[in-house]
Amino acid sequence: MSFWSQAREMARADLIVERRAGETLRIVLPFAIAALIVFPLALDLRLELVSEIGVGIYWALAILFGMQVALRQTANDSPERRDLHALAGVDPAARFTGRLVSGVVLMTAFMLVLLISMVVLFDPDLPDGGWPLLFLSILLVAIGLTELGTLAGEVTAGLRSRSALASLIVAPLSLPLVIGATETVGALERDTGILPWILLLIATDLALAVAGVALAKPLEEATR
Repeated sequence: MSFWSQAREMARADLIVERRAGETLRIVLPFAIAALIVFPLALDLRLELVSEIGVGIYWALAILFGMQVALRQTANDSPERRDLHALAGVDPAARFTGRLVSGVVLMTAFMLVLLISMVVLFDPDLPDGGWPLLFLSILLVAIGLTELGTLAGEVTAGLRSRSALASLIVAPLSLPLVIGATETVGALERDTGILPWILLLIATDLALAVAGVALAKPLEEATR
């Protein structure tokens, strides 16, 4: 099979597993929405303040719970499954790419549903032209978080506490994504340029993609 055929099959298999397990939409998403509901209570139901900082609350929860979505494959990636892929001759880079594709689909769906919940609960005010840029930021953050989660899963493969270690890897490395996403909306509110922050998100995604593909084979060999 070609590289892209392998990647497509990996993505399809991951989406089938997710459809049966339902970790993202049945477990992580309800907890994220529940956390979204708690914030107005913590702010004494001052709706004007909630509306003002609604986007900031959204990004905080999207990153926090998005890490759980990104790391969902870490718990399911058993040594037996990795050995099966190796015996089948699956290209490690194709496996990384396929998992990236399936992860981006799930991450984007998660973040969009959370965004709808934020709009319904907080009715945030965004400057003119803010919504398209918010959607662009969501897509770029979804790609970056998924790349981080997939790469962290590869780095910690075979370790006993891989889930906890993967979280420790993803959390600090997600800072460029957090900064780029929040500053994009902040720049719109301040009526300043957003190009540097969009470029930060794009550069982070590209760097993680290159690192993931380049390190896929060495990391697989290191875990054997």
